Amino acid sequence: MRRISLALIIGLAVPALAAGAAEDTKLTLVAYSTPKDAYGQLIPAFQKTQAGNGVSFSQSYGASGEQSRAVAAGLDADVVAFSLEPDVTSLVQKNLVAKSWNKDKYKGMVTRSVVVFVVRDGNPKKLKTWNDLLKPGVQVVTPNPFTSGGARWNVMAAYGGALRAGNTPKQAVDYLGKLWKHVVAQPTSAREGLQTFLAGRGDVFLAYENEAIFAQKKGQPVQFVIPKATILIENPIAVTSTSKHKTEAHAFVKFLHTRDAQKIFAQNGYRPVVPAAARGFNFPTRPQLFTIEYVGGWAKVEKKFFDPRTGIMVRFIGSSGG
Repeated sequence: MRRISLALIIGLAVPALAAGAAEDTKLTLVAYSTPKDAYGQLIPAFQKTQAGNGVSFSQSYGASGEQSRAVAAGLDADVVAFSLEPDVTSLVQKNLVAKSWNKDKYKGMVTRSVVVFVVRDGNPKKLKTWNDLLKPGVQVVTPNPFTSGGARWNVMAAYGGALRAGNTPKQAVDYLGKLWKHVVAQPTSAREGLQTFLAGRGDVFLAYENEAIFAQKKGQPVQFVIPKATILIENPIAVTSTSKHKTEAHAFVKFLHTRDAQKIFAQNGYRPVVPAAARGFNFPTRPQLFTIEYVGGWAKVEKKFFDPRTGIMVRFIGSSGG
């Protein structure tokens, strides 16, 4: 009887211990501000899969650059999802993300978007081109490029748009200087920028396409224009080297690249990196779409435009009182 009772107790205890171990797996996702709603749907979907069974999440959202610096300063993270590649590579340099993070077929990217003009309903100022933003009286809202990844995409979209119009690099830089004289608000993040615009500030908000779609789905009285020349935004994701749950973290990132997960991203306005997931969605093509490589690649761009001491944008933001 004792042997039977002991066997019964062990038999009941082992599954309970295994279940407890699964429930103790908690992943920390540190992400930029805009995909919060998308992850609010993606995480429950992952938890319904075999790989996600018993995995819970802690989530942190904010301006991409600030989030990256927070992880570098010690903020716990298993998975980082940022607006742009340099916010991940800065963690690679600190051995917080593996050098091989972008060696998969998606090159480390999980979503795409483009830079658009979010305007008031009816587009009363008739803003369609980058030069239209320089019209007298036009007020521009864009996040601060020294905190927001989305803002850096905006800067490079404007610079590349000027190049596509036939300007020299010097003339394109001059265009940025003129544009920044029209900037009336520089919130910390893309999501804060949207809130500022919806509160009534400015005539145009430079933003991700997905943010414009988000605003429309929330019933906000705005529309958006995709300029003929705009930049292809690519958003990276990576598992940290310090993660104590690498198996589950990699499983989550793998799940995010499935067709079902990518369709959830598409429903939230993001352009999928998995082509099959884009079927049934209308993501317009533009005749002069370009990538970050067209304007020099992130390594050169970061030094030329966004160095905190010598970058071009330091001069423009300083002169505008930012």
